[in-house]
Amino acid sequence: MVEPLILILFLISGAATGWMGVHLLPQELLDEGTDVELVRWGLTAGGAVVGGVAGLVFRRLRQQLMRQVRTMPTDLLVSRAVGLILGLLVANLLLAPILLLPLAGGSALVKPLAAVVSNVFFGVLGYNLAEVHGRTLLRLFNPTSTEALLVADGVLTPATAKILDTSVIIDGRIRGMLACGLLEGKVIVAQTVIDEMQQLADSTNLEKRGKGRRGLKLLTELREQYDRRLVINTTRYDGAGTDDRLLQLTEDTGGTLVTADFNLAQVAQVKDLKVMNLSELVIALRPEVQPGDELKLKIVREGKEESQGVGYLEDGTMVVVDDARPLIGSRHPVVVTGALQTPTGRMVFARLDDGKQTKAGKNGKAIRNNKSKPSKPNQKDGRASADPR
Repeated sequence: MVEPLILILFLISGAATGWMGVHLLPQELLDEGTDVELVRWGLTAGGAVVGGVAGLVFRRLRQQLMRQVRTMPTDLLVSRAVGLILGLLVANLLLAPILLLPLAGGSALVKPLAAVVSNVFFGVLGYNLAEVHGRTLLRLFNPTSTEALLVADGVLTPATAKILDTSVIIDGRIRGMLACGLLEGKVIVAQTVIDEMQQLADSTNLEKRGKGRRGLKLLTELREQYDRRLVINTTRYDGAGTDDRLLQLTEDTGGTLVTADFNLAQVAQVKDLKVMNLSELVIALRPEVQPGDELKLKIVREGKEESQGVGYLEDGTMVVVDDARPLIGSRHPVVVTGALQTPTGRMVFARLDDGKQTKAGKNGKAIRNNKSKPSKPNQKDGRASADPR
């Protein structure tokens, strides 16, 4: 919405300049045979064209400047802004005597031309000087900060803000990540996320109400523990839902979106935004399980196949064990035979240890044989009951 408005303002400004600029033309050009209205409309059209071209150039420069500002260190941004302000101040001080000169006729155009040229020249000069020598000035203000020196030299990059999704707040593991120092920089919680958790807390569904209250309680604890590091962003973006508004906030701030939603992470990557998928991080931190490793595993439920049993590692990885269905509810040693990596997690396949596998097989066969074969009556007892004596 801002870019079309800027283009329209440039068009109107250029047209208005052409419409009013006819009075600045020398009187020799406006003789009695000249149609002043035709000249006025011609200047208006020419001014509108020039204004439209200037608007397109300004919009392109604005886009490049916004991209640089989002990735620029704060100290460099401040130094460049100060350099630009000082350059414009010097330009206007030097321009004051020229503006006071009593120029008449066509020579009066020298004043606005000199104003534009001097402001552009000294503004760019101050900006470039601040870019080259601004870091040296920052060292004078804070010479003892090693981190400031490294950031100024470009050795270190400042930490980006972390924008939390509703899923990671309800999940609860974000507290451990902050405590371990895995997340650096400011932690931003959008107002739309707080509104969504409030709706969950007010829901009639017990499960949703529990999630919402757990998320709000976690935010309260994080506020008490980290104080100013936790920032509540009250900007209200237009969007179809929480995910769209979070993507807009991430794009505007240049921060990193922290989420456990696989689909939201994929959309952020498509839009070339920084994203940290908590599920992928957990998978990356899981210990590697190689074929041949021996584990002590508890079989907790049945598998899809007839003889399979399923257990879980400490990190939640599912392990499918062959011939382990009769051993549900007990813990047994197993040997890893392979693993399968999926976009949502990892699945490990294993078999029972040789001795346990044989025992389980015999137990399973014995149980099936007892169910399939009916018990035979004792022949001696039969004859005794048939004897009339």
